[in-house]
Amino acid sequence: MNITAGKFKGQKIIAPDEKITRPTLSKVRMSIFNTLQAMMDFDGASFLDMYAGSGIMALEAVSRGFSKSVAIEKHPKVIQVIKNNYKKFQNAPELITGDSLKVTEKMNEKFDVIYIDPPYFAGIYEQSLKSIKHIAKGIVILEHVNEIDTSGYEIIKQKKYGDKYITFIHPMNYSNS
Repeated sequence: MNITAGKFKGQKIIAPDEKITRPTLSKVRMSIFNTLQAMMDFDGASFLDMYAGSGIMALEAVSRGFSKSVAIEKHPKVIQVIKNNYKKFQNAPELITGDSLKVTEKMNEKFDVIYIDPPYFAGIYEQSLKSIKHIAKGIVILEHVNEIDTSGYEIIKQKKYGDKYITFIHPMNYSNS
């Protein structure tokens, strides 16, 4: 897998075993960040990848100019792959190991962008949205295949790629001023 744009453009990273993770396709990553760039300035902004998998979304965020990027992952084999990938980069994202739902519930720092892409059929999208309510100060991005209850959030934009959706939402109390 390659980083699609920014200061690390073209850099290769190793993907974990595809039986464990499902990396976001490069064309989808490009579209997500291009859409985000039309909505906000990345300079000074923070990015959280709640279910890191390969860790590439957090790397893309740093590469494209986010000031802070954090990835959360709980699978031990995947964590090792991410650590090895992040070693190659100056200003690599921060990697937090643990269960995303528990970790985010305890966080105090607010994030401008939160990316949520858990295993599609784990049934934890709604729990994820609840666990980040207090730390989401901007845009939340969902990668999903099924309908999701986004109560308390407003849908900004939704795109379809094959069988998956990328949905951009923000908390109802969000103000972009």
